[in-house]
Amino acid sequence: MTDTSDRMAAVARMRAMNPHSLMDRMGIEIVEAAPDRLVATMPVEGNTQPYGLLHGGASVVLAETLGSMGAALHAGADRAVVGLDINATHHRAARSGMVTGTATALSLGRTLACYEVVVTDDEGRRICTSRITCLIRDAAPGA
Repeated sequence: MTDTSDRMAAVARMRAMNPHSLMDRMGIEIVEAAPDRLVATMPVEGNTQPYGLLHGGASVVLAETLGSMGAALHAGADRAVVGLDINATHHRAARSGMVTGTATALSLGRTLACYEVVVTDDEGRRICTSRITCLIRDAAPGA
């Protein structure tokens, strides 16, 4: 896939597979998508923990969404992608506004895809750094 409109169409098809997904509930919006780099935004509001700070798990959901979509774009429509490993380091709190996740491919292979995902606040300050590895498999027959 080389054309931006083709990649965004592929993202739309992935979203359409489950229109009530966690991605949808969290308010995640993909703004750039390519196998080697993805960018998305997510509101802080509605994704907080009891102290009113962005929930660390919300940052991880954003990171896994970006890494999994990137791996799927890399793998192609005839392959299946599942998360294999994810970790996150939380650097500072976000209380309001939007956060932006930027996933950059570290390795794109035949069976594994690995991304670093940096989550920043509205002021460009790093909120979280995550690394996700996805397993790429042949799709099950009829899937």
